[in-house]
Amino acid sequence: MTSSRLAKLQDDLSQPLDQTALRAVDRAICELRRGDPVVVEDMEGGIALALSVEAVSAPALNRIKAMAGTVPVLAVTRPRAAAIGLQTSSAPVLKLALGAGLTAEVIHDLVDPTRRAGPNADGAMTVEAAELETREGAAVALAKLARLLPAVVAASVRLPRGVTLENWLDKNDLMMVRARDILDYQTHAARTLTLVGDASVPLVDAENTRVLAFRPPDGGVEHLAIVIGEPSADDGPVLIRLHSECFTGDLLGSLRCDCGDQLRGAIAEISRHGSGVVLYLAQEGRGIGLVNKLRAYQLQDDGFDTVEANEMLGFDADERIYLPAAEMLRQLGFPQVRLLTNNPDKLRQLARCGIEVVDRVPHVFPSNGHNAAYLRTKAERSGHMF
Repeated sequence: MTSSRLAKLQDDLSQPLDQTALRAVDRAICELRRGDPVVVEDMEGGIALALSVEAVSAPALNRIKAMAGTVPVLAVTRPRAAAIGLQTSSAPVLKLALGAGLTAEVIHDLVDPTRRAGPNADGAMTVEAAELETREGAAVALAKLARLLPAVVAASVRLPRGVTLENWLDKNDLMMVRARDILDYQTHAARTLTLVGDASVPLVDAENTRVLAFRPPDGGVEHLAIVIGEPSADDGPVLIRLHSECFTGDLLGSLRCDCGDQLRGAIAEISRHGSGVVLYLAQEGRGIGLVNKLRAYQLQDDGFDTVEANEMLGFDADERIYLPAAEMLRQLGFPQVRLLTNNPDKLRQLARCGIEVVDRVPHVFPSNGHNAAYLRTKAERSGHMF
């Protein structure tokens, strides 16, 4: 997180919450996941119709063209553009267009590396940079929030003569969301986590344990605080572990990662220490979601490492944010922590969110024969300290 982004974050946290804006983004996420288009309004009032690439078909493209009155473009992230061999700029999003128009088949080949077909676009392709604040950029950010492939088909809207925006939205049964609200969503959602459950849950390695559930305002999957023993800020910095949920590793015992070992090892270590907290964060696959993680596994089977696989899909190497963790710690009353981690980025991110990390406690487990390359990539590409 750059100093300018940190300053914006601190400014956002000081602003009053706009519940209407939060609900608009929540509903837009649901629309995209259902395969329906949404209207995105940029900072200057321009609007575009946006559809997730996962919902693209020939009929869907025709519908977008008819409703918008313009030819749609494909918006992809810079990592995905680089993966398909396009010259990229520093802009986070690129808009791709073909003179003859983009077909559904071409779009899927351009955005989904698991198809293995590769880009196959007939005709000259034009590439234009776009910032996140634009209609196309914000629509891609919305697709990320929806845990879909981070790409959209977007068409600038040309309203028919004599038709108002409100009438056009009603006629086409469309909802509109502002780019600014999409980009601010994660910050504001973290501020509104609500404690909704608290129960004693004795564990194998930590019988004196409580599990607290914090629900985000979108009604989505809860973040959990696994509170072991009776930690108190009065006794000094609390020993904690930030653990991102991993269905395959935590529940199924997958050998592709070390997540299950880290979760159970953290619970056992904190119990031996006497007390502490494991924050179990709802950000599967380093924040890309379970389905996209499975897609990344497909790419890893083809020889890509974990970082390359995420970038092939169009994501950054790590999409996680730690604002929810910081908010949970604030609500629990733990402003200072000792952090069980090998990841230096977690130290930086928690500190930038206002939590003082007094000490890093190493958290290392041996490879199992299946995850050696995964652990090596963590060390070589992500700077993990083993």
